[in-house]
Amino acid sequence: MKAVIYARYSSSTQTEQSIEGQMRECTEYANAHDITIVDTYIDRAISGTTDNRESFQKMIKDSDRKLFDAVIVYKIDRFTRNRYDSAIYKARLKKNGVKVLYAKESIPDGPEGIILESLLEGMAEYYSAELAQKIRRGTRESALKCHVLGGRPALGYKTAPDKTFMINEETAPIVQKIFALYDSGATVTEICKIMNEQGFKTSKGSRFNKNSLWVMLKNEKYIGVYEATGIRIDGGIPPIIEKDLFDRVQKRLAKNKKAPAKQKAKVNYILSGKLYCGCCGAGMVGESGTGRHGGKHYYYICVNKKRHKTCKKKTVRKEWLENMVVDETIKHILHPDKISTIAKRCVEINAREASENAELHLLKKQLSETQKSLDNLMNAIEQGIVTRKTKSRLEELEEIEERLKFEISVCRVKQPKLTEKHIMFMLSQFQPDSDTPREEYNSNIIECFVNSVHLFDEKLIVTYNLTNEDKELESSVLESISEYTNSNCTGLGGSDLTQSSPFFSRY
Repeated sequence: MKAVIYARYSSSTQTEQSIEGQMRECTEYANAHDITIVDTYIDRAISGTTDNRESFQKMIKDSDRKLFDAVIVYKIDRFTRNRYDSAIYKARLKKNGVKVLYAKESIPDGPEGIILESLLEGMAEYYSAELAQKIRRGTRESALKCHVLGGRPALGYKTAPDKTFMINEETAPIVQKIFALYDSGATVTEICKIMNEQGFKTSKGSRFNKNSLWVMLKNEKYIGVYEATGIRIDGGIPPIIEKDLFDRVQKRLAKNKKAPAKQKAKVNYILSGKLYCGCCGAGMVGESGTGRHGGKHYYYICVNKKRHKTCKKKTVRKEWLENMVVDETIKHILHPDKISTIAKRCVEINAREASENAELHLLKKQLSETQKSLDNLMNAIEQGIVTRKTKSRLEELEEIEERLKFEISVCRVKQPKLTEKHIMFMLSQFQPDSDTPREEYNSNIIECFVNSVHLFDEKLIVTYNLTNEDKELESSVLESISEYTNSNCTGLGGSDLTQSSPFFSRY
């Protein structure tokens, strides 16, 4: 098997040692499992809560080229700390035949592995959210003091030594000139031309354009309003523009603003990427058409039929198909007996993982040794054995003790102790709820449990994440096919909307 290694650390305060440790563990894992490493992808000082990671995106893109069979990461939270992103990118990797392997976390195949991985991802997301909450508290305190919270101050301002806003005497006149020109009747286009011809630049050092000018003209900072992280303080910033002038500009902006274009409603085809044509094997995608009475109809159509007219697969109504897949999933996968079995296995695996957590054992051992050293040092001090280095050594050991306690607590958050009750509760959240819109509920069920759907004219085969690959579930016969006539729909190039209930098989 050929694999690549993906490594990442979040904070700029961390060092290359973090990457080196991850690489070493991943390499040892590969050697132990007879895996050949063909490449590495590394992101430095980038949070796992975002998918805007250059090396990560390159790795995902390279997987399309079938260059490797697996991605090895140190732990689940190195891949991503966002469950939505995790599902999206793992689905894409899986489509390309690429597995995600964890060097320090053993995730078994089958239903227990699916649930356990989901829970660990959830805890990683929780830990990240907890850190973000602490950062927000610090940011709020800075906002209450009207500090510049990173980035470039708006044109006309600069950062004072105490981190507050102060007027930039060189660029403030540019702002005053822009407001005066607009108030006198000049258009945004005309003002941009004047500014650019005179060589003036925006706060980013760019040429003026309509967007940057609109943002400037609506910016309340110029009348002294500080606003950040939900905090608004009038007079928190020294004003550059008089309030009367600013109000006149806002009235003219409102008058000249065109009515926003009516946005096209976004339709979520939740089987996209999982639905395949049973006739030719191509993917099936969402499509819409207008009925003879003007109503909109949404359905799935084979890509080869839509683009090349080479497939005769009947099209099928979106809502009907999605509802049927979800209803069958609830009936056969979320049955109480099945849930109970999954919960028991997850508890067994979690208990084994906790006992085999080498990282936690190592941290506890280091803490014990540190505390022993502290005890020995305190005994020496009590006996009057004191040197010049005693105080510094004592402070050093106390810092190490605090750091190890924190790392142990973080490790325990990442490796929670699960009970059958916890898992049963989580799975119970997938039971039908009258308060949850049907489409949102369908999306949650299909995203978590459905691996793929193959649609034939006479039957439907669904592969679930929660069944072993070699286990075929029994099929059930549903209602017979009834077609939605072509005459009801226009502008679809003769496509037929099939509203059917075929044979339904589950694997």
